[in-house]
Amino acid sequence: MLNHEITGNGKEDLILLHGFMENLMIWEEMEEKLSKKFRITKIDLPGHGKSKTYAEIHTMELIADEVRKVAEKLELKKFHLLGHSMGGYASLAFAEKFPEMLKSLTLFFSTFLPDDDEKKEQRRKSFRVIKDAFPHYVNAGIPNLFSENERDVLEGKINLAKEVALSTKPEAALAAVKGMIERTDKTSVMENFAEKILVITGKHDTAVKNDLLQKQLPDRTNIKFYQLDCGHNGHLEKSEICAAIINTELLHNLPKHLVF
Repeated sequence: MLNHEITGNGKEDLILLHGFMENLMIWEEMEEKLSKKFRITKIDLPGHGKSKTYAEIHTMELIADEVRKVAEKLELKKFHLLGHSMGGYASLAFAEKFPEMLKSLTLFFSTFLPDDDEKKEQRRKSFRVIKDAFPHYVNAGIPNLFSENERDVLEGKINLAKEVALSTKPEAALAAVKGMIERTDKTSVMENFAEKILVITGKHDTAVKNDLLQKQLPDRTNIKFYQLDCGHNGHLEKSEICAAIINTELLHNLPKHLVF
């Protein structure tokens, strides 16, 4: 079973799924600012943190199945699910397979759109670097996930992200990349999921095509969209405002489209 930790004793259950080459400790700064009304379950995804590698390819559906096992062990009947980046892809797969278990779905610096051909090719080209020069892959790539305008003041957090990424085994990173290549268009989930959908994006996010995402976002009253002045890692760059949005949206209601 996937490694997981539980904090808080609130009545609203919130499961947090981290992104590629992260682990559950990446939530610590934002977690401190989340409402005490939540009971938070942080999960190490397959091959990340203390969770084992399950297969040569970690599909988003495989991850969703393993997340369900954790939820069932904890006897969570209905909960909020939030996924960062790759965790968002897995959250969409979960919502497609097990919608009856969710109170809400939050795409946190992630997208429901599949990789285009260019992105898939970029991922394929990364195979060899991950195998042969993993530290270089991490040290070269991680800074690009943070806002270019603030990398100097974010140096400590960039170094933390590098440290966490380097703790990932190369074979697990490779399994994750292969799984992300295989993921499919989840527009139908966004169109049909009955509960609240929260989408939080970064204006300077180089990993997600936010203009395309926003353009293709279904016009539904249960979808709320936020764009923040940051890069791909809002939980590290803008933890306070991210937590405030999550607290307000999942526990209350706000107008539909807001930009911060």
